[in-house]
Amino acid sequence: MTPSRKSLWVLMVEGIPATIVQTLLGGQFLSGYLLYLGATSTQMGLIFAIPTLTNVAQLFMAFFSQRLKNRKWPFVFLASVHRILWSLTGFIPFVFDKAMWIPVFILLYTVAFIGNATGGMMWTALCGDMVHPRIQGRFFGIRNTFLNILTTLSLFFGAAILQDHPGEAGFRLLFIIIGIFAVINCFAFTLYPNPHFERSVESKFLPMVLRPLRDSAFMKPTIFLTVWSFMQSIVIPFFTTIMLKQLEMSQGQVSIVTIVQTIAMTCSFYIWGNLNAKYSNKQLLFWTLPLITLSCLTWGLISFMPALPVLLMALACYGIGIGGFNQLVFNFTIGDTPKSERPMFIAVYSAMTGIGAFVGPIVGGRIYDAIADSPKWMQIYGLNLVMGVVLTLLVVFPARKILK
Repeated sequence: MTPSRKSLWVLMVEGIPATIVQTLLGGQFLSGYLLYLGATSTQMGLIFAIPTLTNVAQLFMAFFSQRLKNRKWPFVFLASVHRILWSLTGFIPFVFDKAMWIPVFILLYTVAFIGNATGGMMWTALCGDMVHPRIQGRFFGIRNTFLNILTTLSLFFGAAILQDHPGEAGFRLLFIIIGIFAVINCFAFTLYPNPHFERSVESKFLPMVLRPLRDSAFMKPTIFLTVWSFMQSIVIPFFTTIMLKQLEMSQGQVSIVTIVQTIAMTCSFYIWGNLNAKYSNKQLLFWTLPLITLSCLTWGLISFMPALPVLLMALACYGIGIGGFNQLVFNFTIGDTPKSERPMFIAVYSAMTGIGAFVGPIVGGRIYDAIADSPKWMQIYGLNLVMGVVLTLLVVFPARKILK
């Protein structure tokens, strides 16, 4: 096996345990677990925002990584910290008093995602070196398609466990499975190669940070996507919470909706990957925005239609849109940036959009707490409709000029 083929194989294999762990720890399972721990909407908004805020740490890791002779083992350590500490949040109800559950969760979750942010920056840079630019769009389209099929299966089995064993017993079983695959994932990290690292021409922190800030072709989309990340994250992280809390849907019903979203996302990856061979990353990014907007506006149909079919439509739109969005943002940061400066470009993008996506859920959580006594329709779909209109204005005006 050639080094190039081995790199593609490692990326595919390592993604299997990673997908299982992140699926069972995130999304509807994270919302359900936080509700079990007794989190308020404001606390949940803060927790949803933490992963994006920790992206600021990438700025310092991008600078520090220039001094590393070996990128592989620091990446293995940081990524493993994320998997292990996030998995350990499952022990909280068995070790601490109930009053400490949320504070301890926030502490472990924050440290875990500092590891994820810093290790993720190195992973993204490694991917740019491991996968030839000519096949990046197609390869990651195929990889994401395969891993999202696995996500669908993980969602199904995770929901089945919680359906058959509600409450503490279900989460105990879930975290046992998560722990096993987290250990496997940590071992899989060691399989990564250590390709040649082309270092930055800058040696000091400030000049290194200024390189991406002076690149207008990079900064204009980044500033827009920061605003977009802030606006959409006011409501979208709470989709699952609304289904579980306001609509009083079961984990099984939420799983059906989430699986439809994942299937839609899975089907879209291959299409976005093929389109990426013909169209630029920024142009395709623009095409994903109306789909994300539509996912918010569709919630308004609940006013005169049954909730379940409306949610299936809304989450299908979101799955197609966010699947393309995440894939194209990834390709943008590794394909439209200079190789020697790539770590800092990735870090600046992640830090800026991370701040926007950090503030959004906190604002959203405060808004949902503030409207707790308002009419039911406002809590279920009113705020989503308002945000859908705002996102539509962003698509129609600035996005058309910036993402072209």
